[in-house]
Amino acid sequence: MHRRFFGLSLLLLLSLGSTWVAYSPGLHGGFLFDDFANLPTLGVTGPVENWPTFWRYITSGTADPTGRPLTLLTFLLDAQDWPAAAYSFKRTNLFLHLLNGILLYALLTQLGRLLGNHEKQKRTAALLGATLWLLHPLLVSTTLYIVQREAMLPATCTMIGLLLWLHGRHRLTQGETLAGLAWSVLGLGGFTTLGVLAKANGALLPMLALLIELVVLAPRHAMHHDGARQAHRLALFAFGIVPSAAILGYLLWTGLHGALADGPVGFRPWSVGQRLLTEPRVLLDYLQLLWLPRPFSSGLFNDQYVASTSWLRPVTTLPAMLAVLGLIGFAWWQRRQRPALALAVLFYFAGQLLESTSIPLELYFEHRNYLPALLMFWPLGLWLADVRTLRVLKYALMLALPLGLAWMTHARAELWGDVHNQALLWARINPDSARAQTNAAQIEMQAGQPQAAIRRLEKLLANQPRQVQLAFNLIGARCMTGGITVTDLAAAQLAMQGTPNTGTLFANWFERTLPVAMSGGCPGLTAQGLQKLIDAGLKNTKLSAAGPQQDLTYLRGKIALAQGQPDAALADFTRALDLQIRPGMALEAAATLGRAGYPSHGLQLLDHYEAVSGNAMKPGLGMPWLHEWVLKRQHYWPHELDHLRHQLALDAEAGSGNTSSHPLQPGTPA
Repeated sequence: MHRRFFGLSLLLLLSLGSTWVAYSPGLHGGFLFDDFANLPTLGVTGPVENWPTFWRYITSGTADPTGRPLTLLTFLLDAQDWPAAAYSFKRTNLFLHLLNGILLYALLTQLGRLLGNHEKQKRTAALLGATLWLLHPLLVSTTLYIVQREAMLPATCTMIGLLLWLHGRHRLTQGETLAGLAWSVLGLGGFTTLGVLAKANGALLPMLALLIELVVLAPRHAMHHDGARQAHRLALFAFGIVPSAAILGYLLWTGLHGALADGPVGFRPWSVGQRLLTEPRVLLDYLQLLWLPRPFSSGLFNDQYVASTSWLRPVTTLPAMLAVLGLIGFAWWQRRQRPALALAVLFYFAGQLLESTSIPLELYFEHRNYLPALLMFWPLGLWLADVRTLRVLKYALMLALPLGLAWMTHARAELWGDVHNQALLWARINPDSARAQTNAAQIEMQAGQPQAAIRRLEKLLANQPRQVQLAFNLIGARCMTGGITVTDLAAAQLAMQGTPNTGTLFANWFERTLPVAMSGGCPGLTAQGLQKLIDAGLKNTKLSAAGPQQDLTYLRGKIALAQGQPDAALADFTRALDLQIRPGMALEAAATLGRAGYPSHGLQLLDHYEAVSGNAMKPGLGMPWLHEWVLKRQHYWPHELDHLRHQLALDAEAGSGNTSSHPLQPGTPA
């Protein structure tokens, strides 16, 4: 017995080591995509080196009502300021992936015991299920994508929560009511809370526990003590049924409300109803990648995924819907005869509920499979572990499957460690993805290949003229080859007239491009040309919300300032501030005026802000409110305003415009 346990422990260590080796080439890759939108908060209000900056940072999250502070907390393991190196972040992600593999082995061992499997089979099946999950190449795009630590941590919390709950339930079956209830509440209540603080899909823990209860536990492990049975029912109702019902109710309400609205959601090009029609196709694509793995896939760029517009458009829509419903129905029907298979299937679809149903997120991302696929390969492990039949074949598969997955994961990790080849391959796999082609073009420009970037961008821009990222990067590539033409500028104007949302794309591009235009570094690119782009955006009805209008009006003021027109710049900055009255906006605009040599105008802007600050934007519920409360308790904004006002006053008195010592940068929290 001890020898067998020791042997399986060595095999688990071998599995973990193989995973590290397979992933190690990818540790040397860089930051990608959403990393740049999330990680710079590490340095927004200064290095996180004391408690005030810690509380400002940990409450700065904007994703989900919670802001995902647990994920933000773990980023401090890797850096306390920005910019930072990517290696440490990726290494921590890999350590977390290995930890999740150990937890999965423990969870599958417990589930095998509860199903009545004998010792060797349950441990061998758990080892195989955990190993195949650890080494699966699809999970590379979660583990090596730094920001998706927020998808990994809920899996950690879910498995710990389930293990604690199972322990508590076992104690209850032994008649230990208080201890069993405490462990159950800690598992379901405590770790659901922690999971939600990492990402919203941590809230699925209670539903996953209910599935285990219904499929595995209730038919086999009834409670015989009245007090324990009542405690178990109470805990399951309060921490399992109620939160699960709340989630299902919210998803149903969101789906019905969105379907009745029957129109595009925000800047999405599809409606909630169309998303609901599309997601079964997406789920079948995910399942294909899980069961027919390959070294390379579409990666992070899936903006080209075509939404279903009716039951038969595209033609695979209805068959996919029927297939998903059929799989769920089959699993429920087989829950008595094949509980492991039924649980794996139901666990997978339950794990996809928040991100693959009615909430209007983007249609497709590979990292959404990390938690749902936890039990995916356990039934296969159970079949392989039963060597009473097909012994030679099963032993061969036990060796070949992990080796094959390790090879594919290593190949994919090598790609993740090579930013240049990664960008080019993703562009080749996703020819219609504006994001993939833009990313590849930027890599080509960095490599001194602007002509290749031009060919790439022109080809897709002809078919997608509203894609501002294509048009802007085409201007950048043209500048590297001698200058832009009227046609290039017209294409960018057309894109600005119809784009649904630019996010920070236009502002970031503008900040880099305005100095080039003012210095004459790109023939054909002028401040007047940039002004036309801004004017086109201001007239775009899809950009009529206060946020985009504020950004564009502020950028118009930057052009005026660059042209030596401080009065016009002050007027634009004031109009921008009035659209959304935020102290961060006031500080940024005033500091910009001061740095440009117009401290008196900066003081006028601060005076205007103080006059209208009573109408400042109120923070939303959840973490934004808490963040604002922290800033208020620290007197953060009054201190920053007083500091900048003092510096501007000194510069105005001295006739100097030197306010560059002020640390405020665009992106200061509002």
